[in-house]
Amino acid sequence: MGTRLLLCDCLGSQSVDADKIGAATALDPTRVFTNLCGTEADAAADLMADGDVVIACAQERAFFEMLAEEIGAHTPSCVDIRDRAGWSDEASQAGAKQAALLAEAVLPLPTAKVVDVVSEGTCLIVGDGYTAFAAAAQLCDALAVTVLQTDQSDVPTDRRFDVIRAEVRSLTGALGGFSVKLNRFSDLQPGGRGVFSFSPPQDGVVSECDIVLDLTGGTPMVPAPHKREGYLRADPRRPGAVELAVSEAVQMVGVFEKPLYIALEPALCAHSRANQTGCSKCLDVCPTGAFRADGDHVAIDPMICAGCGACAALCPSGAIAYDAPPVSALFRRLETLASTYRKAGGTAPRLLVHDADHGLEMIQLAARFGQGLPADVLPLQTETLAGFGHAEMLAALGCGFAAVDVLMAPRTERETPEFETALANALAGKLAVTLLDLDDPDALSATLFGADAHRPVATPNLPIGQRRQVARGAAKALNPDAEILPLPGHAPYGAVLVDRDACTLCLSCVSLCPSGALGDNPDLPQLLFQEDACLQCGLCANICPEDAIMLEPRMNLTDTALSQVVLNEEEPFACIECGALFGVKSTIEKITEKLAGKHAMLATGDAAKMIQMCDNCRIQAQYHAKDNPFALGAPRKPRTTDDYLAERETSAGSKRRDH
Repeated sequence: MGTRLLLCDCLGSQSVDADKIGAATALDPTRVFTNLCGTEADAAADLMADGDVVIACAQERAFFEMLAEEIGAHTPSCVDIRDRAGWSDEASQAGAKQAALLAEAVLPLPTAKVVDVVSEGTCLIVGDGYTAFAAAAQLCDALAVTVLQTDQSDVPTDRRFDVIRAEVRSLTGALGGFSVKLNRFSDLQPGGRGVFSFSPPQDGVVSECDIVLDLTGGTPMVPAPHKREGYLRADPRRPGAVELAVSEAVQMVGVFEKPLYIALEPALCAHSRANQTGCSKCLDVCPTGAFRADGDHVAIDPMICAGCGACAALCPSGAIAYDAPPVSALFRRLETLASTYRKAGGTAPRLLVHDADHGLEMIQLAARFGQGLPADVLPLQTETLAGFGHAEMLAALGCGFAAVDVLMAPRTERETPEFETALANALAGKLAVTLLDLDDPDALSATLFGADAHRPVATPNLPIGQRRQVARGAAKALNPDAEILPLPGHAPYGAVLVDRDACTLCLSCVSLCPSGALGDNPDLPQLLFQEDACLQCGLCANICPEDAIMLEPRMNLTDTALSQVVLNEEEPFACIECGALFGVKSTIEKITEKLAGKHAMLATGDAAKMIQMCDNCRIQAQYHAKDNPFALGAPRKPRTTDDYLAERETSAGSKRRDH
């Protein structure tokens, strides 16, 4: 038998199909209870004492965890099927949906990698004297406080905190590791009578702290300030906001776990080659500025990264991958939802992607006070909405979902989801993915209940492999009769178009191509191309000296995309001495025409012929030429003992004659 599943109809307010759940999942459902968190709590305790259980109730998670601790049982898994399925105008048809939600909830998923962040409580408060000194007085007993005063008001005699005056030049880092560069730095001089004085100002001072409390009310010191851990910002004109920021600062002392959201593989990065810039999508889209160029690749500061996932959605090569959890875990969740729904009797499920805050609250409010969700809409909570890109959308459609709706959150940046949605719809060949920008639970229900019906893919496929492979496989399944799908600009799939009249087959593009999509033939002057490997990074077009390359965003669904094709080729030149093939005939002839007899080194006929010789014959011709650059002249005669004796005798005879 599988893990015991405790079912409850919440005082008869929902319909639970225990038989359908048991048949479609690996769980062993109990009878349907009515009040497990109340009058039937003893039954819940008895079942928990017998072994691991899953409880189909998330609202009373705290109660069941406390009950398990009290009886010495393992902490149960609590799964919501009430708000997401049971409380709905279509609750009577939600059996397949309940089974799918439970099957997905019990999947074993990898835990996110984390790193410890230590904050010792060194706090920098920036603001005018009136606000900053009051905040410092509240915090100085719990934190090591320094006030950066931005005005010239008198400093209080309270010496429990330090006071400086300066201009903030830059602020980098995050909780436990901020670095602030200051100009016009002046330190308070505690000695003397009367008003405190300050030291002469100096520039270029660097200081470090764990927490920054910005009470200036001006421009934030860092991009995306609400995403920067350890950086607290409040408008000094709103005392309530200042008090909230002060209370948050007190809690930022100790050792914290920072998730490592992004896995970076520099070898796959297509940022640049040979000082030519290619892809810079992660640099352009990152709201926190966590990415920076690092030679031919990019590097990430994991302490600054807030885990929005937009970089992973846009990365064409897979060098950047979301890792908390990895995308393979998300693909597995999608496949489990769709396959369990079909196994339980469902036919055309729709997917609703939402976050853990705004989206979950909207679903809960719609269920409690409105229509709830339709029986064919399966909600999927994700850690990152911006990271749910075209590959994930297509994976859902390829798994068997008829449509995908992404419920946006107020603070989610729109640029990436909008682009990825347009790309997913182009690859799907239909309008199957929609962004829902709603903040009214009733409007959410009305939109989902009133949506047009879509047909799912005829033969669902498993989302196995990397994101590019999954996207291509799903696009092929969704467009069985199509060959070429046009895509929007800046798509990570496409072809390289070469102007054969302009191309000289110099192969500069081949040497720079980061994915190996462009190649050459070592035996013949050919430019080869494998379309499914092309990232559309633009490096080839940027490096081409003849401007002979253009990019065409598209998805080639035929098998020709998986093998090399010839983009340009020419007849090779035959060495005039040995007949060996080398170079490009048109190029050799053009060089001969331009240089023979016109260049000082190629002024004679014999010298000019060397242009038309292969490497080996050219060396031979130079060696045997009259002005052979390799010639060393006649070898020097070795000196022997006789030579030295003769030279000595000659010298002695000369001296005797002088006398």
